[in-house]
Amino acid sequence: MGVFSSVDRIGHTHVLFGADDASGLRAIIAIHSTALGPALGGTRFFPYASDEDALRDVLRLSRGMTLKNAAAGLDLGGGKAVIIGDPHKLKSERLLRAYGRFVNSLHGLYVTAEDVGTTTDDMAIIGRETKWVAGQARWDGGSGDPSPSTALGLFSSLQAVAEHLWGSPDLQGKRIAVQGVGKVGHAYVQLLTGAGANVFVADMWQPAVDRAVQDFGATQVGPDEILTLDVDIISPCAMGAVLTEDTIPTLKCLAVVGSANNQLGEDKDADRLADRGILYAPDFVVNAGGVINVAEELRGYRDDRAEAHVRALQIRTKEILATAAERGINPHQAAVDMAMERIESIGDLRRIRRDGNDRN
Repeated sequence: MGVFSSVDRIGHTHVLFGADDASGLRAIIAIHSTALGPALGGTRFFPYASDEDALRDVLRLSRGMTLKNAAAGLDLGGGKAVIIGDPHKLKSERLLRAYGRFVNSLHGLYVTAEDVGTTTDDMAIIGRETKWVAGQARWDGGSGDPSPSTALGLFSSLQAVAEHLWGSPDLQGKRIAVQGVGKVGHAYVQLLTGAGANVFVADMWQPAVDRAVQDFGATQVGPDEILTLDVDIISPCAMGAVLTEDTIPTLKCLAVVGSANNQLGEDKDADRLADRGILYAPDFVVNAGGVINVAEELRGYRDDRAEAHVRALQIRTKEILATAAERGINPHQAAVDMAMERIESIGDLRRIRRDGNDRN
């Protein structure tokens, strides 16, 4: 399948490739939708095995951002960017500033922020070349690292799932398996153990596991075991596509609630989970705390307002679970429908033309 066929199939409006030979920059920006406003999504810096893998990832991630921003009630569209390479080896001031100029060439159609492989300090460097950047450091007037907000939103959504399953948001004694204890996973484990849950953790990077065990008394298990543990809830908080036709039959849990993007290998996997009686909380809903926090920066950041909006994901998750039950569909489909209904009902009011100007 050709590049244009890949793009057209999932409805993107812009896919741009940028390069800077002097720094080694190779980047792709994908804008899926600007129906609700500028496309907001982070920049992932990752050593993809091929350019095709990078393109596939940025297309999936940007579509996910359209759904995430719409479902979260934000006046923002969906976009994402990837920089191809190992950030530990390739990252430099020249590369980040060259990337900033690449973002700036879109004149506000795309607003970037941090993601896997990028930091708040990187956003400050990118911000020297463009104003279309969010997620900068607190000392620089920004919202800071979004990871704690992502974790808080995930925890709030988990409480909604607990209430749906057991009639109470109380997590005391619940067994929860967390796959991936990086920045988001670590903060999430802290909230879980603070609520009295029994937490099992795994990560490909052993120091991250050691830290979670030492800081919070979590129980370590192997990366190959974490998804097959007999637990109440599994939380994928690493990379995506972990819920597939092959892995779903091995799950021994009541629900899946995690921060990883694109946890489903394909949309059919939501039905496969439902057929097994496993409640799936849509990833693009429950992991929206970080983008909600970043979006607050665009209108003048305030801690109290941002936290209140992140905690409201508990209410949003309850609404989606109730809608799914009422319509007799799985929660993933209910969340997709809710996001698309919002885009279709009010998107025309805020649509941005391709030249970057409001239609009005």
